Amino acid sequence: MTDRSGRPLRADARQNHQRLLEVAAAAFAREGTGASLKAIAEEAGVGIGTLYRRFPTREALVEAVYGNEIARLCRSAEVLAAELSAVRALRAWMGQFLDFMAAKHGMADALRVVLATDDDRMRTRGLLRDALATLLDAGRADVTIRSGVDAYDLLMGLGGIALITESVQQEGLAPRLLDLLIDGVRPNRVEGIPPD
Repeated sequence: MTDRSGRPLRADARQNHQRLLEVAAAAFAREGTGASLKAIAEEAGVGIGTLYRRFPTREALVEAVYGNEIARLCRSAEVLAAELSAVRALRAWMGQFLDFMAAKHGMADALRVVLATDDDRMRTRGLLRDALATLLDAGRADVTIRSGVDAYDLLMGLGGIALITESVQQEGLAPRLLDLLIDGVRPNRVEGIPPD
């Protein structure tokens, strides 16, 4: 992590930067991108000048928060794959993805500006697809996920669940839909039909 001149940030500046991103992510999820930047700085324990030195515009802060959350979500795939069985890791990551999507809707208007080009959107989808591929590969290796499941198709299915659960406020709907999706990627165990 560097400052605007390209020099590495001091440890305290890196901590302030990360704290600002975390506090802003929570504020944007709660209040949308119109959340008070002064309140974000105060909650992060820094002055407003520090916020503006790191993020000169609201859009720059939104873009940084979004990028940080995508990176965190993608990194979690490897962590979950190392800690849990393949199917449990996939199911846990899918839950994290839905949480991310719910929080992202607080940033929807600003993200239309930030992700203005198809290239930006496709790059983000590519990162998420690669994270899912990591989890699917682990499941194929231990034969708990069938071969032929495409990471991009699964990502689109997750996106559909995110849209549905946003518009249909029904308790327990998201976990039930995720369980159906998990059942769809597992090998077919019906008697007489060999798994893929």
